[in-house]
Amino acid sequence: MLNHVMLGSNDIERSKRFYDAVLGVLGAGEAFRNVAASGHVRLFYRHDGSSFGLSQPINGEPATCANGGTIGFKCSSPEQVQQFHDVAVAHGGRSIEEPPGLRESNMGAMHLAYVRDPDGNKLCAVYRVKPS
Repeated sequence: MLNHVMLGSNDIERSKRFYDAVLGVLGAGEAFRNVAASGHVRLFYRHDGSSFGLSQPINGEPATCANGGTIGFKCSSPEQVQQFHDVAVAHGGRSIEEPPGLRESNMGAMHLAYVRDPDGNKLCAVYRVKPS
């Protein structure tokens, strides 16, 4: 359904360090750096048919996080959810909501971990438990 997600960053080098580490847990390589015609730096991570981007805001205003917005990253195991969380926190992220772990809902069982990146964007690591 989605081709890419782009977030704004107030410190593109800090964001690069954070996302190189966190998205590396999922198997994404280092970001591709692009300088837009406007001079703004953008970073693109590509993995498994998806793209995730970071950009200095092109309008020159500060980047802000979306109130109510969450970016969910698919993980391959409960252990990868925990690793995503731990690497995020070790690289300047902040753990939020409940501790990482199993959650039951009407959408099925999932292992989840929620963090905020250094710019305040809400990220979720998700592993969906396959029904038995």
